[in-house]
Amino acid sequence: MKPMNANELLAGLALARPVPITAVVTDSRKVIPGCVFVCFPGERVDGHDYAVAAYKAGAEYIIANHPVEGVPEDHLVICPSSHRAMIRMASNYRMLFSPLMIGVTGSVGKTTTKEFCYAVLSAFGNTLKTEGNQNNEIGLPNTLFRLEDTTEYAVVEMGMSNLGEIARLTRTARPSAGIITKIGVSHLENLGSRENILKAKLEICQGLPDGAPLVLNADDDLLPTATLPDRLRPVWFGIEAQNAEVRAENIRPAGNGTAFTLIDSGAGEIERYEVTIPTVGNHTVSDALAAYAAATRLGLDHARAAQALSRYKTTGMRQNIVRHGGVTFIEDCYNASPDSMKAALSILKDQTPGEGGRRIALLGDMLELGTASESAHRQTGEWAAQNADILVAYGPLSTAMAQEAANRGISAVHCQTAQEVVEYLRRTLRPGDVVLAKASHAMKLEDVLAALYAELPNT
Repeated sequence: MKPMNANELLAGLALARPVPITAVVTDSRKVIPGCVFVCFPGERVDGHDYAVAAYKAGAEYIIANHPVEGVPEDHLVICPSSHRAMIRMASNYRMLFSPLMIGVTGSVGKTTTKEFCYAVLSAFGNTLKTEGNQNNEIGLPNTLFRLEDTTEYAVVEMGMSNLGEIARLTRTARPSAGIITKIGVSHLENLGSRENILKAKLEICQGLPDGAPLVLNADDDLLPTATLPDRLRPVWFGIEAQNAEVRAENIRPAGNGTAFTLIDSGAGEIERYEVTIPTVGNHTVSDALAAYAAATRLGLDHARAAQALSRYKTTGMRQNIVRHGGVTFIEDCYNASPDSMKAALSILKDQTPGEGGRRIALLGDMLELGTASESAHRQTGEWAAQNADILVAYGPLSTAMAQEAANRGISAVHCQTAQEVVEYLRRTLRPGDVVLAKASHAMKLEDVLAALYAELPNT
């Protein structure tokens, strides 16, 4: 973080002294002299319990929801919402910089699209990106606090669980261009309908300047029906939609990746670029198109941007392919929704098992689907039957998934616990098998895989 005077950083929160602030932290272990420490009350840990220690360690200001004994009043900022305090400070800090910035939201594919944006932007200059899943009212400010004078480009991911959240995030980040990847069913439990999810995602428009590109998925069934602000420039991308401004044709496997022809008709004359990306699945092609569309509509060279898509690198457990005991595993454990389950299962179907091998889908519960949960899990069971030879369904909600798959004729087993999953696969797997592992992040499928890998032979 570039040092910023406290009276400027805390503007709108408190009347502060013009002393330099060197960092904003929410973890007491990261407190340094001259920082602002923000207390967050949690279910297991309350940051207020660490406020005095943070002050004694050199924190210049403590942001708290109530008075804290041991912290002097002139070093204490009382704010009813720690989240809003983070947003306010990040907004004030953001005003110091003017990088070209892309904001990414959507129900599916946000992180992959963000990484494709980073691959393109970083080919042109020093680029900042959201790390991991830092896409909420704590994570996005933490990303913005990493802006420096040398930052030329940035890409930030914006997630939400309720209406109003993306509006606050985008007004804070003020991106130069926006991307909406897809309108799915994640967060139906809170928002009630896909129409409300669409409304929430469109809040990204509130932070975009007049004339900014708004990059939208033409293959989505809801986005083309949306009423968009006249002051923004819509840029449509797609694979199926023939009227999309940025399209992909001739999609084909290329080693461990995918090759396709990128067609750009936005400049009047049709431009064609041959692209190879190190990912599999048409949904990742769509994510690459979105990144290209946003970067080029911000003025970056089209040919260089198309070529830079090949620089994409996977992060975390997203379509990470590893091999253990002669078995190929597709680790896709970061998160799951019906749309991403369908896409991942199509990737499994495209894999060629070794001699005597089978396609096995290890699928766990999808969360936050509300009343659509059972139907979504049954639909996923149907897709599993179409794309896999064996389904291993994990978690209480996945009972319906296993039942539906079994009804449609494939071998399906339901496991309630991680230990059951490990034991079943340890007995069942054989060399040549291909296993897709996918579930909502809270299911901790990465821990299940780690336990399973320890049980398999090293060769």
